[in-house]
Amino acid sequence: MNMTPHFWNRLLMAAAALTAFTTFAQAHQHAAASVSGASPLADKVRAANSRFLDVKAATAEGYAPIPCASGITGGAMGIHYVNGRYLKDDKIDIARPEAVMYEPMADGALKLVAVEYITSKGPASLDGQLFNFNSAPNRYGLGEFYELHVWAWKGNPTGTFADMNPKVSCEHAMAPSQ
Repeated sequence: MNMTPHFWNRLLMAAAALTAFTTFAQAHQHAAASVSGASPLADKVRAANSRFLDVKAATAEGYAPIPCASGITGGAMGIHYVNGRYLKDDKIDIARPEAVMYEPMADGALKLVAVEYITSKGPASLDGQLFNFNSAPNRYGLGEFYELHVWAWKGNPTGTFADMNPKVSCEHAMAPSQ
């Protein structure tokens, strides 16, 4: 069988194109997974805490709001509903996050976007995911602590466990006097 150089060049070009497309598709899949919050821990958090889709469930369990937290360079965390009892006990329980985070919407509704686990004991981890360390003094007026945000209900392009989410805004948060 006589294979011409032209055939080999076409075969080589096809292989190169296939490799490039495969690499692009894999990168796109990885990016989509990180934005969608696809992670085993995020799935577990969602299953354990979906009762908080309605903010009334959070208040019924003793969570109280603190003002909406925005990032210096953009994005936000939203309004944290914090459970003081859980904050003080230093226990990490997937179904009892220390804070439940809501994004204020234009119609006044609050949309569940994430939860936050907080402890002063560390280094801390949940299901193998390490917490971030916050030294003192800090903007919260707390001593040193470890925290883990889990963006289980709203994709975060900077990562499922990042502090700020560029897709979240405090634009529609009501002023404290309202």
